[in-house]
Amino acid sequence: MSLFDGELEGSQRAPKRSFAEGAPLAERMRPRTLDEYVGQERLLGPGKPLRVQIERDSQGTGELGSMILWGPPGVGKTTLAKIIAETTRANFIEFSAVMSGIKEIKQVMVDAARAAEMHARTILFIDEIHRFNKAQQDAFLPYVERGSIRLIGATTENPSFEIVSALLSRCRVYVLEALSEERIAELLRKALEDEERGLGAMKLTADDEALALIASYSNGDCRAAYNTLEVAAQLAAAGTQHIDKAVATEAVQQRVLIYDKSGEEHYNLISALHKSVRNSDPDAALYWLARMFASGEDPLYLARRVVRMAVEDIGLAAPEALNLCLSAKETIDFLGSPEGDLALAEAVVYLCLAPKSNSVYTAYGAAKAEIEHTRQEPVPMHLRNAPTRLMKELDYGKGYKYAHDEEGKVADMDCLPDSLKGRTYYHPTQEGREKLLAQRLEEIRRIRSAKHAGG
Repeated sequence: MSLFDGELEGSQRAPKRSFAEGAPLAERMRPRTLDEYVGQERLLGPGKPLRVQIERDSQGTGELGSMILWGPPGVGKTTLAKIIAETTRANFIEFSAVMSGIKEIKQVMVDAARAAEMHARTILFIDEIHRFNKAQQDAFLPYVERGSIRLIGATTENPSFEIVSALLSRCRVYVLEALSEERIAELLRKALEDEERGLGAMKLTADDEALALIASYSNGDCRAAYNTLEVAAQLAAAGTQHIDKAVATEAVQQRVLIYDKSGEEHYNLISALHKSVRNSDPDAALYWLARMFASGEDPLYLARRVVRMAVEDIGLAAPEALNLCLSAKETIDFLGSPEGDLALAEAVVYLCLAPKSNSVYTAYGAAKAEIEHTRQEPVPMHLRNAPTRLMKELDYGKGYKYAHDEEGKVADMDCLPDSLKGRTYYHPTQEGREKLLAQRLEEIRRIRSAKHAGG
């Protein structure tokens, strides 16, 4: 049976839904048709690809296939799936990746296959499909391939990382974008005035400034905005019947941050922090650092990444940066958060302002690449230790020159295998302290060259 009570004729008619007593405002205000659906005009506006497919499919053309809806929380992924089922008159089965295993998957697939035999269309909606493991996702494949079901998966994570390639290749991926603050504020105003499904019966008024504040704190999550509005309405109902900025601020309490320590946004944020440091932008770096702290990131994870920045991007241009970052890590261990967070902020600002060099990073990478692509050469005899008589008889250590006994502390002696003689990996920059190291390297090369010519 369909999840919905009414049948749609085209995309204009909205079926009536009954709500359980005390249903959240977000559920009551959920759009029922494509015309009510707000946002995603790039996909669902008149004449746009997804809308055209949905409307044609409602006429029995069968154009609509399986799909993945990828977008942040609260943009309407579940709502869109329900509207598609309503519009195309398909049975709608909602499935939670958190609550279901392979046994439940197979049973649903069998039921859907039976329905298909009776020419009944079934849409299987899987919320948080990225939480299914490979075996669970593979269980859908035969049924998706045969067309027994149309799979609609919803995910907040990048499908290319989280969905198995075989399943992903059989689905269209549609990217849903976060709603703008202006659109969310409009929806909040509508919810306040709607007497049938919204809060209109409470006869509340609200300042535009207050609704804009709630919208801005929702970070594009319409569901979170509705939840905050409900709290604000309760506060106003107990007082002046008016939602002003003070009431909205009290309802918001704290910003709704879109963040998952194991998800893509986690890596997006640390990438933004690292690249801001690399680009010597302390203001941006502090912003991204504060974002990660506010989102509940582990301070020690941040400390490890900041140490990585010191060795990768600062290097020998300011070698003291590494010690500063390690000290910040120790401070976090000693003080904890939030007091220790300031030490990490100081380290980040220092890294931004420090001279930059990735010469050691690239040199080490070049040396590793050499090892991967060339023959493993034996250690030259003059560099080998000779602790036994046999080793000495075999010329181990023969020709070795002790640098401390040499003029300039540099010996005329090659330390690379013969096949790699003359190879250079490290090319110092002219930044910060490394400029002095570059001068020293040139001096070493001159001494060695002079001794070689004299020999």
